[in-house]
Amino acid sequence: MSQSVMPSNSLGPESALSDDDVAAVDRLGKAHDRLREELGRVIVGQRDTIDLLLVCLFARRHALLMGVPGLAKTLLVSKLAETMSLKFSRIQFTPDLMPMDITGTDILQDNGEGRREFEFAHGPVFANIILADEINRAPPKTQAAMLEAMQEQRITVVGKGFDLPPPFMVLATQNPVEQEGTYPLPEAQLDRFMALIELDYPSEEEEIAIARTTTGSRLPSLEHLMTGEEIIAHQDLVRRIPVPEHIYVEAAQLVRKTRPAGGTAPDWLLPLVSWGAGPRAVQDLILGAKARAALDGSYMVRSEDVRSVALPVLTHRIITTFAAQAEGLSASDIIGRLLDETQ
Repeated sequence: MSQSVMPSNSLGPESALSDDDVAAVDRLGKAHDRLREELGRVIVGQRDTIDLLLVCLFARRHALLMGVPGLAKTLLVSKLAETMSLKFSRIQFTPDLMPMDITGTDILQDNGEGRREFEFAHGPVFANIILADEINRAPPKTQAAMLEAMQEQRITVVGKGFDLPPPFMVLATQNPVEQEGTYPLPEAQLDRFMALIELDYPSEEEEIAIARTTTGSRLPSLEHLMTGEEIIAHQDLVRRIPVPEHIYVEAAQLVRKTRPAGGTAPDWLLPLVSWGAGPRAVQDLILGAKARAALDGSYMVRSEDVRSVALPVLTHRIITTFAAQAEGLSASDIIGRLLDETQ
């Protein structure tokens, strides 16, 4: 019988890890290093972005990538799917994209017996990793169809339900809302994404390396390092990572400080934020911290795990006021100050 490796008197609802789970965490930590090394063969830089994508994947959550065109978002996501032997599908969102273009629809087909019957043609959402490219260029009805699939992992077409294959992850890219032809995602829909991952321009050295890597011969094929079954097993493992009780308190208190109503926010924040993060943010902080701990080979969640995911988890859930914009303060600036005050 497996024995626990640590006392559980200070932990939350989870029990301490068994010996089998400890060995599984060790394997996941080693796999994390191999994944970063393999992706580094074709992706220059973006180490933090890769780590956050893996956190979202193993937390069984979705991510929103923000950045100007040309930062290799599509290449990064497709190569991530390649290293994990997963089916990858890219959906280019445009103003004329309809919900059925995503989910699929019934098509009238000849059944070979002289009769015609409706047959369901699966849409591109039937994959393991979906790249929803420029999701804010599609009209709200189409955005809602995609976000419903994310939430339920199931779609309904003409009254019939279809389950989407596990593991299932949506990585949506979003252009800055200042660009022409965009439809900003409503706050309730943004909340469905665990993390907002912001990509910046590469450094000069990285840009030279990108040019050298991508203008020569074909990009190398990457090694398949993990199967879908192994990913699902790792996702289940992440849920079992123990969390000390004080970590739950820290996560809840951090989220509550973002809310101007209720008397939990510091005085300096009140004129800067019109709406704070909701309860789902606490859930995602804990899940993200669990995934971060497991990927780092740690057997329980630490405060630094929560802090490492706090910025991408909370930034897109904060609505700033005109006063904050006038001062040049973004949501990430406000979250950063809250984290500095809680060190």
